[in-house]
Order: sequence, then structure tokens, then C-alpha cells
Amino acid sequence: MRSCAGPEAIESALAALGPGPLDEAGVAAQVAPLFSRALARRARWIDLANHSLGRPLDATAADVAEALSLWETQMGDAWDGWLAERDAYRARLARLCGAPRPDCIVPKTSAGQGLRAILNSYPRESLPRVIATRGEFDSVDVILRHYAHHGRIALALVEPRADGLFAAEDLLGAVRAGADLVVVSQVLFNTGQILPDLPAVVAAAHVRGARLLLDVYHSLGVFPVDLAALDVDFAIGGSYKYLRGGPGACYLYLHPRHLDGSLSTLDVGWFAKEEPFAYERPDPPRFAPGGDAFFESTPPILPLYQARAGQLFTLAIGVARLRAHSLAQQRRLVELLAERGVAATGGGEDRGAFAVVRLPGGEAERCSERLAERGVVTDARGPWLRLCPDVLTTDDELVRAAEQVARALRG
Repeated sequence: MRSCAGPEAIESALAALGPGPLDEAGVAAQVAPLFSRALARRARWIDLANHSLGRPLDATAADVAEALSLWETQMGDAWDGWLAERDAYRARLARLCGAPRPDCIVPKTSAGQGLRAILNSYPRESLPRVIATRGEFDSVDVILRHYAHHGRIALALVEPRADGLFAAEDLLGAVRAGADLVVVSQVLFNTGQILPDLPAVVAAAHVRGARLLLDVYHSLGVFPVDLAALDVDFAIGGSYKYLRGGPGACYLYLHPRHLDGSLSTLDVGWFAKEEPFAYERPDPPRFAPGGDAFFESTPPILPLYQARAGQLFTLAIGVARLRAHSLAQQRRLVELLAERGVAATGGGEDRGAFAVVRLPGGEAERCSERLAERGVVTDARGPWLRLCPDVLTTDDELVRAAEQVARALRG
């Protein structure tokens, strides 16, 4: 398989797909060559953990090499190119998430770093009331619990129903009881459930004077996301999964109404100064306008380049088209499993990008381990075995994976 690298190769290959739904022949001819390095393991593994770590494009290696080349050849002057790439990273993310302007996006090294920036925007003496669900990912959950343990926030957690899913009325009831900040995921990481009635939850929060922070880690790149239309105050996410950008390429989104200087955080550094390279020290510090006021200290650079190819790929192929293909793959996998006596859920408009099989006790983890022995990469979160095809997954791989899941459960 030939290797394709570089933005031009990505755009040219995906333009050759033409409009309309994705099909296996087109993917094999135009998309798969962009991933030749990642697909080299296809002979040994069927990758169904694409919700955990997205497969990188060949171009990613060249992008990272470009950042290093600037360092090697320009030394301190490399910052001109590096900061230009930071701006491009923000602009591409703004297009992907529906941000009104690029400086709504503040690069972070983790989603948790973005959450802490917002938590640290509340005065310590105010003891802000925070509502979240029991289904938030561990990095968010541990930060919220730690802040609560140290008396920095008053935390209330909304529980799932008996089926493991969350009901809009439960969350709305908690919000109406009073809150300062609501922290929820657009797609729940363990079950793949899309949080129901999110616009009503946002509206209820705002009516009561609360702000809402949305975790889009499992939604951005999965289906069209428009943060401006949702009117959320903040969002956090990263490129590790569906945006194929690996670890460290994360972000905080701030609605423009919070970029007028009325909101500030303790989580700042010298890059947030009005003129960082002037090395002036006014007291109190003067911060840059807009989202730049939320920068921290000397930023990491390689993750910005690391994320470039995945962002370009997602923009060029189209999130709506990826969504339609993903739903079809999930439905196919669910049908294949049902034919083998395995009940799975996925492929509905109320779900994200992966299907799940609910198993008792610790059986989900044990099943995932048995599948790995059989060459099928999955993972488990609590009772949920998670199965995530991506655009590169073939129908033959789905058939073979379904058979191995059935055998692993019988075994």
C-alpha cells in the first residue's frame, strides 16, 4: 500500500471520493492509503477501540518532523512558525466545533486542564455549587471530587437509571434545584449515550444563573457539533480519539460573552500577558484580549503539529458523512452479533460512535482480554464492552469480530 502524507495529499485523496455516502471501495482506494502505517497491523489485529485511541494518518509523522525541523534550523526564531501553527490549530478547531471565532479556542494539554481553568475562575470564598453526572469520565470526575474534598466546590452528582442511562428529567431536576456550574458530557464515555435534551438543560441552567461546561471528547468528530448554537458557556475536549491527533492536543472553548474581560482564572501564565515578549511587569498584570487571556506558560508545541493531519482529514471528509458511515457500521455490527446470540446496542441517533454489550460483574473486562488474545482490540468500562469501528474498518472485519465476540462470551 502506497503512503500518502501532507495536507495536499489528504485533500486530493478525499476530493477524489466525490460527494455522497462513503462506501468500502472508495475508502479502500482513497482513504486507506492515507493510513498505510497504522494499517500495517491489520494482518494481526482488528481494531475496534477507535473510541479510545484514533488511528493516525501517515502525514502526522511529517507534521511532527516539520516542528522539529524549525527547532533544528531556526532555534529561537522557530517561535514564529510554532505560534502560527497554534493559530491554525485554533482556527481548525473553531470550524469543527462551531465556535464563532478562533480565539474562543484555548489550547490545553488535557481536558482536565480546561476544567480546572473554569473551576478556578470562581472566587474561593463563594463555594460554587457544581452539578455533574455520575457518568463523567475519570479525569473530570477525579478533579471534581478532589475540589469537593478540599472544600473548593459543593458537588452534586446525578445518578443513572437502572439501565445505566441518564434521563433528562433527572438532570433538569438537579439543575432547577440550584447550581452555579453544570458539567456534563455530550456523549457518555461508558455507554455511548448522547445526553438527552441537552438544549433544555442548557436553557434551564441559564435561567437559574448557572453556567454550563460541556465535555465534547466523545462527540467532536463523531457528529456535527455547534457550540455556538447550543449556547454552552464552556467546552472541553481533545484530539486523542476521533480527531486522530494523539495525546496532549486538547482545548478549552469559551463562549464570546466570557471573552470581554469579565471572566478570569487563576490558571494563567506569561503567555496570557498583553505583550508577553515585552517582559513588562505591571501590577496587577495586564492580560491579552479575548481567549488569549486564558493562555498559560510556555506552551507545548508538538501536539499542535501532531493534531494537524487529523483535523484536516475530518474537515475534508466531512463529519456528517463520517456520522452516516459510523451509524451504518454500528447497525451492521449489532445485527451480526444478534445473529450469534449476543445482544448489543448501537447505531441509533441517541448514540455516539461505538456499540456496547452489557455484561454482568467483571465479565466485560474479561471478555475484552479474551478478544485481545483472538486478535480483536476492544475495551471495557464497568459492565460495558465497547466496540468502535471507524471509517477504515471493513465489513469482513466486522463479521470476523462478531464471531470472535460470540466465541469469547461462550468461552
